[in-house]
Amino acid sequence: MAKCVTINEDECVGCESCVELCPDVFEFDDASGKAKVIKPDGVDECIQDAIESCPVECIQWE
Repeated sequence: MAKCVTINEDECVGCESCVELCPDVFEFDDASGKAKVIKPDGVDECIQDAIESCPVECIQWE
């Protein structure tokens, strides 16, 4: 089974580091002020960088 990346939007603080590192997978939602996943099955190497850069550790693989 393939891994999918997820964001716990309740914990997201809207720092946008994931969006900056991996814009093909993450997007900033202006309405909520939080990031969201737009390509959960992405294979971009930047996903792991985004996970490691998240200050509240709300991005993970499932």
